[in-house]
Amino acid sequence: MYNCIGDKMERYIAELLGTMVLVVINNAVVANVLLKRTKGHGEGFILIAMGAGLAVTFGIYVSMFKSGAHINPAVTIAMLSLGKISLQHAAGYIVFQFLGGITGAFIVYAAYKQHYDITTDEKLTLATFSTSPNIEHKRWNIITEVIATFMLVFVVLTVTSSFVSLSDDLIPLVIGSLVFVLGISLGGPTGFAMNPARDLGPRITHSLLRLGDSNWKYAIIPVVGPVIGALIAAMVFNLYI
Repeated sequence: MYNCIGDKMERYIAELLGTMVLVVINNAVVANVLLKRTKGHGEGFILIAMGAGLAVTFGIYVSMFKSGAHINPAVTIAMLSLGKISLQHAAGYIVFQFLGGITGAFIVYAAYKQHYDITTDEKLTLATFSTSPNIEHKRWNIITEVIATFMLVFVVLTVTSSFVSLSDDLIPLVIGSLVFVLGISLGGPTGFAMNPARDLGPRITHSLLRLGDSNWKYAIIPVVGPVIGALIAAMVFNLYI
């Protein structure tokens, strides 16, 4: 019984740490680009997309040998729909992924505290925590997130399947490259959340820190869109493979 509980907790802690690493790297790159008087201020969207890809790469490396490195509730839900994880484990994964997202955002805030203090634009501040669309239209924003997450999860399921002979050491690099490519291709409309824990977790942190409007009216989009996209990806993968 103890070993069973210990094994579960190891998996959950791996998901927390992997998601935390993802959020720290990802959101710190955004903070470096957007906040006032940073070394990387104004470097642009390509740097953010590259940071997002590498954030996923290192998050996977941290957690892959303990939990399989979902580090994304959308991925966990896709795996659940395919019968690759139990409902109990999926629930635990998702809770700890959100805890990792919340924790990672606090760490980024601590690292950039002085720059947050002098950045008066609340929208820029929020952008270092969570995504938002440049043109707000809930239906089309959801469609964008569905498409981006479908591409992410379908390719992840494919490259990690037994039909593709990738070594475990290469998988994080391939998936990180995929996130970078999706960022520069499909990230324009909504900022390519594709991961509810990466978006909602830090949004909760933003709200707890009372840094301004957390844009809760939009917060459902980066949760619902990725979940729908992941479920469609799992269905298509199942039919394809």
